[in-house]
Amino acid sequence: MSLTGKVAVITGGGQGIGKAIAHAFLKKSMNVVIAEHDKGAGKETEVEYGEIGRILFIPTDISKETDVKRCMKETIKKLGRLDVLINNAAISINKPISRLTLSEWNGVIAVNLTGAFLCCKYAAPHIKKTTGVILNIASTRAFMSEPDTEAYSASKGGIVALTHALSISLGPEIRVNCISPGWIEVRGWRKKSRRDKPDLSETDHSQHPAGRVGKPEDIASLAEFLISDQAGFVTGANFIADGGMTRKMIYL
Repeated sequence: MSLTGKVAVITGGGQGIGKAIAHAFLKKSMNVVIAEHDKGAGKETEVEYGEIGRILFIPTDISKETDVKRCMKETIKKLGRLDVLINNAAISINKPISRLTLSEWNGVIAVNLTGAFLCCKYAAPHIKKTTGVILNIASTRAFMSEPDTEAYSASKGGIVALTHALSISLGPEIRVNCISPGWIEVRGWRKKSRRDKPDLSETDHSQHPAGRVGKPEDIASLAEFLISDQAGFVTGANFIADGGMTRKMIYL
């Protein structure tokens, strides 16, 4: 079945991986809602991609229940349906746990995990009507870590668990899956004021078994498959897209 005319809400869709997913969906003639906290990035993407297809920017702080409810209500009011939710928005605060404040911890969890929960809660009744899809963006940091990433890693581990829980609770009407990206170079997909050319070394690329650092398009193409009917037998699953890094043993 074609994706033409279907409606997707993409949180954090104004920059990075979310923006690449928005671009891919618009190319498939889908209608896209950018639920974005950064108003500059959201408006910029809405204007930039307006010539490709129907795109709507709705300023949204997903850590606030009132914002999420308003976003879903406005989506239905303006576009008439909701088929796909992409929970992509995330923040990170990386510092030693001895200096990480409770407020900072709660802030990361509020956006990355609670925000995804809220979006699922208020999108699910609409997606159920269209037998659609929820796709969560986690991270390989749910499975492996660098120092001082406790809040971010915990939030992404929660996303993986939330995914399989939702797949049981919301199926069979809604399929729920998860993508865990590894190193994805997003500097070229930022808003214009922060956009920069990637500066990657041969070492950066060669340490990946796939031979290169990832691109936002890599995640977008996987997302495109997972929301399609071709993935109709896939739910509750997490897909690691990291160029093989989580399978690489490193001995010093």
